Amino acid sequence: MKKKPFILLLISLLAISMFLAGCNSKTNEATGGKKDPVSGSAAKKDTLVYGRGGDSTSLDPITSTEGETFKVTENIFENLIQYGDQDTTINPGLAESWEVTPDGLTYTFKLRQGVKFHDGTDFNAEAVVFNFDRWMNGNADSFPYYTMFGGYKGEKGHVIKEVKAVDDHTVQFVLTRPQAPFLKNLAMSPFGIASPAAVKKYGDKFRQHPVGTGPFKFVEWKENDTITLEKNPDYWQKGYPKLNKVIFRVIPENTARLNALANGEIDVMDGLNNSDEATVKANANLQVIERPSMNVGYIGLTTTRKPFDNKLVRQAINYAIDKKSIIDAFYGGKALEAVNPMPPSIEGYNKSVEPYPYDLEKAKQLLKEAGYEKGFETDLWAMPVARPYMPEAQKVAEVIQESLSKIGVKAKIQSVDWATYLDKAAKGEFDMFMLGWTGDNGDPDNFLYTLLDKDSIGSNNYSYYSNDQLHDILIKAQTETDQVKRNALYEQAQVIIHDDSPWVPLVHSTPLLAAGKDVVNYLPHPTGSEALTKVEFK
Repeated sequence: MKKKPFILLLISLLAISMFLAGCNSKTNEATGGKKDPVSGSAAKKDTLVYGRGGDSTSLDPITSTEGETFKVTENIFENLIQYGDQDTTINPGLAESWEVTPDGLTYTFKLRQGVKFHDGTDFNAEAVVFNFDRWMNGNADSFPYYTMFGGYKGEKGHVIKEVKAVDDHTVQFVLTRPQAPFLKNLAMSPFGIASPAAVKKYGDKFRQHPVGTGPFKFVEWKENDTITLEKNPDYWQKGYPKLNKVIFRVIPENTARLNALANGEIDVMDGLNNSDEATVKANANLQVIERPSMNVGYIGLTTTRKPFDNKLVRQAINYAIDKKSIIDAFYGGKALEAVNPMPPSIEGYNKSVEPYPYDLEKAKQLLKEAGYEKGFETDLWAMPVARPYMPEAQKVAEVIQESLSKIGVKAKIQSVDWATYLDKAAKGEFDMFMLGWTGDNGDPDNFLYTLLDKDSIGSNNYSYYSNDQLHDILIKAQTETDQVKRNALYEQAQVIIHDDSPWVPLVHSTPLLAAGKDVVNYLPHPTGSEALTKVEFK
């Protein structure tokens, strides 16, 4: 008579074990695991699911300026030159070697042979010429990042006089003037070399059908959901990539993304809240990954819109923001208060520039001098997605709103979807807005010229700030090849920018990512965009 409860117990245990086996199977399948046909045990996973806060705006890197695009395209396209795995040193890429004439005007690149685009066409010198001809004949709306080369074909500041194919595997660039960061610029994500045949085939829709030479090939884009890439079986680096497939998945909320990671639905997540770092470290199945810091988070003040066309108002806003309280509340101490538009890690940083202290009385005094003694009403636009320099933008916006209210400035917090946000900012349609920048190449030019020069208005200069004296200094710094003299020029530039205050520089953060413990060889890059070529699972 006592056997019946025992049998029921056995049945219950068997049912539970089958349920758990089913759950494990689902988790394993969701992340790319497969059964070994011989042993029946789980084989090594080969699909990486990457959780991120927002979707890409394009998969043609030259058409975009935002990191969610480059996060994907860095795996599809390659450049003539590439950075080191975790720094911005210059290394061979699609070009095996190069020579520069003593006058700094001619660069000759020897190209890697036997490389093919994902569509089977040959990578060669003519392909390089085609890409640069395409970019230089565009404009700031179509190819915004090309302003790194001083403008577009026919414009006075354009530094590239000619790009020519010497033979199939040799390409030559002739410049109108020396450009000190020229090689570092070539390695930037936007200048990945695309298949000429694919560009001609897809036209304006190439941004949805990317074809490069990289470790992964494009498969599918479900907007605001997933982008799927698969291994390039003909990749020129033998033995790579290690993964068979990469899926970039959009999960807007940081907390929801962390839950997905903990549940095994994704393998890597960006935008880890600093407040969640301890939670991740306490989970034996997870790991925290720190990205080397090379960024700035800021409040932009559109200088062509009242009242921010008045320098005194812009300075007042700088005095009214309590940066320390923001860092203490949202960055867990892993951020520096920003003084200049570029981080202290960049050569040429001006340490002598004094920060604007948190001083509400000084802010009120400046507003009075500017004719706004009773304050004013304005919109404060907050990013809808987590960014490396600002993982909790909406909450930071609320703190800023409260600070501004103390000087009579009534800021209404606004937001729209990420693509629209960037488009409106580029068109100068915001009063105050929150944004940031992760450096592309480790050069001061990439912060000061790219973000605040008049040449960059409409591309990356969202404050529409223009100063002729600053422009002359930045162009001179580009042309100067002596790094000590360049640094002195950049130090001058930071003094001008600090006084004009087109921004409130907020923070330089150490961005956090989290991943499963089984993810190895993930090498986060300071630019925020890393190829996943070497990543694999234990």
